[in-house]
Amino acid sequence: MVRNLDLTALRSFVAVSDAGGVTRAAGMLNLTQSAVSMQLKRLEESLDVALLDRTARTIALTPAGEQLLGYARSMLATNDEILNRLTATEFEGELKLGVPHDIIYPVIPAVLKRFAAEFPRMQVRLISAPTRKLLPMHGRGEVDLILTTEETCGPDGQVLIELPLIWIGAEDGVAWRRRPLPVAFCKNCIFRSGVLQALNADGIDWNMAVDSDHDSAIEAAVSADLAVHVSLKGCLPPHTVPVEHGGLLPALKPQNINLYVLKPEDQPSQAMARIIQQCYDAPRLAPQLLTA
Repeated sequence: MVRNLDLTALRSFVAVSDAGGVTRAAGMLNLTQSAVSMQLKRLEESLDVALLDRTARTIALTPAGEQLLGYARSMLATNDEILNRLTATEFEGELKLGVPHDIIYPVIPAVLKRFAAEFPRMQVRLISAPTRKLLPMHGRGEVDLILTTEETCGPDGQVLIELPLIWIGAEDGVAWRRRPLPVAFCKNCIFRSGVLQALNADGIDWNMAVDSDHDSAIEAAVSADLAVHVSLKGCLPPHTVPVEHGGLLPALKPQNINLYVLKPEDQPSQAMARIIQQCYDAPRLAPQLLTA
């Protein structure tokens, strides 16, 4: 007797794995929590194995669940590709997505991959620019969607997540102990003025050790322990770590990652916005952010 796996149940299983729980997965799938739980139960009964370890505080996969996950992703990818190529409404063209350099990872690669699966004929142009440049571009209609890092959010934007702003430096670095404090910032960095004001308010002397137009120059200087910088927690550049300053540097205000959509009624833009929202809401797709 040939048995068939239920693709709907497999999709719920993958969503629970990615989201880290039934409640978040239900939101991603636009289903009720009980519907997702029932699908998982039917899937486990059809395979006669336990797929989820429900004894811990958070849901984890059993060894059988870990084995199934790769197969499930492959089956769903094939299913979605067939549907997109044979039955989906064809959208062609280019979608422009603007994202600041420092928040491309860890979320945006997953966003681009999912969007490409849903709209295989659409091209996404990823524009990496500071928030100070992206907001005017959005205002002029030059980009379809932008993500920004801001202390507040504009009236036509949506807050995706609030994250702490922290001091960062080199591994085992001592730059943060020096006075005047050597700091490194891009000229268009949205955090620059607020951080310098915080240093002035605390009476901490500082000097601009690196003042560059390029993020890579800032990252190189900080990782070489020539200066300190700031970053949203979970979005640190390579070879840098949070500075454990014990209160010797000022506390910084948390910042939002915001989403702005130029034409919310446009279907590809709607899909991109939905995928971005879901990825920021899924702890396994953005673990550094949501465990920060």
